[in-house]
Amino acid sequence: MAYFWFKAFHLIGIVVWFAGLFYLVRLFIYHVEANEKPEPARTILKDQYQLMEKRLYSIITTPGMLVTVAMAIGLVTTEPDVLKQGWLHVKLLFVAVLLAYHHYCARLMKKLAKDECGWSSQQLRALNEAPTLLLVAIVLLAVFKNSLPTDITAWVILAMIIAMAATIQLYARKRRLDKEKLSQVPQE
Repeated sequence: MAYFWFKAFHLIGIVVWFAGLFYLVRLFIYHVEANEKPEPARTILKDQYQLMEKRLYSIITTPGMLVTVAMAIGLVTTEPDVLKQGWLHVKLLFVAVLLAYHHYCARLMKKLAKDECGWSSQQLRALNEAPTLLLVAIVLLAVFKNSLPTDITAWVILAMIIAMAATIQLYARKRRLDKEKLSQVPQE
């Protein structure tokens, strides 16, 4: 019975953690874009985003990460033989990358607070795709384990995911270009 409790709260932790990571970098994008606003809006927005980032990171994202990791440890204690399986080693590698990403977000948050962040909003948009790719890889490994499918269905699904990511990037680029065109129109 402990296995099911650990698994349930592991999944809840994952949802909370990823929701926090997705929104956190979105706040970073808005924070960077606030620099383009005139005063006093710039200062008001940056102060608000900084407060939101801190709260999101410390109240939602980090606790989600801690619950996820703690419940994963609980799962492994109930089934220690799983540590001998290759798929779990790969999954743990992706989780380690995700943990590094989580801590890198904290570093970016501190740089934004000091106005020392060199990332553009477009670069942050690309960075925001990283947890999505990690999530897909981690879930596929957890579901399929050592029998990850490589048939045509798997390749079609992968192509759809790539197409969705490309569409999102193209739409963001279009919005940015439209915004630039509007800012170049002479005011009457």
